[in-house]
Amino acid sequence: MSTSITALSFWNSIKQDATRMRQLRFAFGVTISAGFAFAINWPLAFLLPIFTCLLLAFPLPKPSLKASFKNMLYTLQAFALGLIFSLFFLQYPMAYILMLGLVLFHIYYYLNRGGSFWFTLMSLMAILILPMLANSNEGLAIGFSVGFVTSSWLTIGMLWLMHFIFPDPKFTDFPAAKGFQKGYSRIAAQFAFKSTLISLPIAAVFIIYGLTDYLLVMVFAAMFILKPELSAGKEAGTNSLISTLLGGAYAWIFYWFMVAVPHFHFFLILLLSTTLFFALNIFSTKNTAKYYSSALIAMLVVFNSSVAAGADFNTILVTRIFLISSAIAYIIIMLKVLNHFKIASDK
Repeated sequence: MSTSITALSFWNSIKQDATRMRQLRFAFGVTISAGFAFAINWPLAFLLPIFTCLLLAFPLPKPSLKASFKNMLYTLQAFALGLIFSLFFLQYPMAYILMLGLVLFHIYYYLNRGGSFWFTLMSLMAILILPMLANSNEGLAIGFSVGFVTSSWLTIGMLWLMHFIFPDPKFTDFPAAKGFQKGYSRIAAQFAFKSTLISLPIAAVFIIYGLTDYLLVMVFAAMFILKPELSAGKEAGTNSLISTLLGGAYAWIFYWFMVAVPHFHFFLILLLSTTLFFALNIFSTKNTAKYYSSALIAMLVVFNSSVAAGADFNTILVTRIFLISSAIAYIIIMLKVLNHFKIASDK
């Protein structure tokens, strides 16, 4: 009896600690997502733990029912837009490039006015990846969209489940929500124009010539330039490179543990231990805390790729580092060129 009372008191004390609840929510959320994804293994199932990791790393409250449905709708809208591009505009290269530039500008403009990061992320992924796939096979683009939307919707359900099991204390302070700026914003338009000038050339070349082997260079370049400032772009790229190196080191250890004990239950125990360690660092005051959520995503991506038939772990890690480095070099060169000629300058 005393043991159960002690355990209950211990749990109640943890429930009043916002940091501990976030750490447990993150660790169990990512582990359960990965277990569910690998057990059922629907198309693009590996995205579920990645999206869960991405969203639970933010110190945000439980999403409302309205916000959850809105994010589900955002995902559907983003991939519907990507499919329209892939199936109707791709066969007319000149019209496609003009429309791609217009859509990229509006996506960046929307984000710079305080728009939804989720919708921006989904839109960029859809508008850049689906045309690459449609160049090879239209059915592949449609299948990718279905798998992507399924994983993103399941992520929203996983967020609700984890917030139900590990709720935030009622007194928890959350970051103030950034409001959406209605009407025309000159500075947002300038930032969006600069981001478009940088991301459009590489996207057009990669999509038209079908450079699928280097797809991540295009995607990373588009993501790193969300804030079109030299320091911000360089910092985003450098942080991603450091996170990849850190995640790759843990992926190497994780991979060889799984080679030694290739059992699903051991995978779950090992992943829970790993995510608890990462959670302790993510929700901490350390200077290195900013690297750990991206590092875990890198670890999950590298590990998932390494278990495919005929995959080579070292090659996968080196290739990913090369692609990120290429994206960093591209945005730094382009930003310096634009700044030198004072193109799209906000001054």
